[in-house]
Amino acid sequence: MVLKIQPSERRNKLRSKSARKFSSSLKLLMLISPLLLWFTYKQIRDLETPQAVLMLGGSTSALEREKFTAQFVSQQPNLENLEIWISSGGSGKYNNYVKKIFIKAGIDSEKIHFDDQAVDTVTNFTTLVDELKARGITSVYLITSDYHIRRAEVIGEVVLGSRGIVFKSVAVPSHQSPEPIEKAIRDGARAILWVITGSTGKNFSKYFSHQ
Repeated sequence: MVLKIQPSERRNKLRSKSARKFSSSLKLLMLISPLLLWFTYKQIRDLETPQAVLMLGGSTSALEREKFTAQFVSQQPNLENLEIWISSGGSGKYNNYVKKIFIKAGIDSEKIHFDDQAVDTVTNFTTLVDELKARGITSVYLITSDYHIRRAEVIGEVVLGSRGIVFKSVAVPSHQSPEPIEKAIRDGARAILWVITGSTGKNFSKYFSHQ
């Protein structure tokens, strides 16, 4: 016995199939739309000219990051007027020595600002971000060592991003291997915790070294 599908039944099946395809496509579009919007927003914001320099302290006694930053600012056109923020957690002696490096590079010492509150990479950002925001800064150059840049970028996306500040990364060359990705994951989680609760969760760091 051969069953014959009536034209109306066939049309209903085709419509049902088309409806399911449309529904699936719509759900997919709804899922990827926020990502597309975020990517577009990020691309537009990345075109902004940085208004300041944020250098993360913690380099060696040779002060590679500090010397590189002074050279970077002095050699780039139109950067000599940028405010320079150094998050070091260092002492007054350190600050005076670093100022001499920048002055020798031809940079006005009045443009240099030190923040000595940081105790690790996460607090390099959290202790300064509201000050940057209050000054109307929406884009910065982020300078740190190449082996440290991944972790800094992860934290920066969260902490700076929470205040609408974007950044352009500038890596200081070194001879060290990149940090393990676990450090970036850990500090990324700490940064998210800070945005939500105001706490950096520094006790997480006991499982890894700070720097």
